[in-house]
Amino acid sequence: MGNRAKKVLHAVVTEYLGSGEAVGSKTITRRYNFDVSPATVRSVMGELEELGLLRHPHASAGRVPTERGLRYYVDSLLRVRGLSGAEKEGIQNHFVGASDVGDVVERARDVLREMSHLTVVVQAPRIDSDTISHLEFVKLREDQLLAVIATSAGNVQNKAVQIDFSLESGELERINNYLRELVAGRTLAEIRARVAAELEDERTRHDQVKARALGLASVAVPEHHRASLIVDGQSNILSVAESVDGARTLLRALEEKEFILKLLDRTLQAPGICVFIGAEANLADLTDVSVVTAPYGEENRPVGTIGVIGPSRINYAKVISLVDFTADVITKALPKL
Repeated sequence: MGNRAKKVLHAVVTEYLGSGEAVGSKTITRRYNFDVSPATVRSVMGELEELGLLRHPHASAGRVPTERGLRYYVDSLLRVRGLSGAEKEGIQNHFVGASDVGDVVERARDVLREMSHLTVVVQAPRIDSDTISHLEFVKLREDQLLAVIATSAGNVQNKAVQIDFSLESGELERINNYLRELVAGRTLAEIRARVAAELEDERTRHDQVKARALGLASVAVPEHHRASLIVDGQSNILSVAESVDGARTLLRALEEKEFILKLLDRTLQAPGICVFIGAEANLADLTDVSVVTAPYGEENRPVGTIGVIGPSRINYAKVISLVDFTADVITKALPKL
């Protein structure tokens, strides 16, 4: 695509995102200082339409971007607007005094909803993908232990475990010492795999402490843990949607949280910001929708995702910066808890 065509497409998308109306060649020529006539701009717009980047709405002389046009704009033409110092400080101040992981997630949800005026989705930290920092068994009764599992993101889970054997003096301490080495720096998924492999090892059967430690770990370590989802700000959809029918469809899709979780699972595997436009989001066959997400947590081991959902006509330059910075603040807040 030539430079003139890129400039015209950028201008059309910018106007459309601001007004929601079809954009004509005269508007482009007048507002964007093109040194060519409206007829020339109109001709370029026609070429962009043939490429599938613009379309002609019914009963309108102007054009609007297609999903493909918006995709090209976001990928190749958009200049992301960095947040101001005051905006960054406002977001950071929201997290001052956060007491635990749940508190951090709720504050992130609130600040992103207030600043984006869109619907916010937060995938709470997934303990499966989080590094385990502590696994210990505490004696409750002769036949019962309490398993305490803590993660680097601040998640803590307790589980009562029944035992059918008597612990010898100092045996529980030896079990905990062995497990401390076993879990160090590993995720729950990795620990489950390691425990299964060790239990299959013939040598384990001849080591009582090791066998009991692995047996306890296999019971205490939870199976696959489905991340919880927080959705907030649904009322914002009513104020930004292009139509009432579109708003209703999107609200129904948000009720089917499985759609959202599958989408966020995809973004958890991708580095940095993800932008889904229209059908890319795969949200109940919706087309007038956009989703902007970012993972949070360690760079190589993200534990959750935060993002916003709105119509395809959102302020991408601002929203991308908001989501990206908020995810970064969450990442920095988690280890301090």
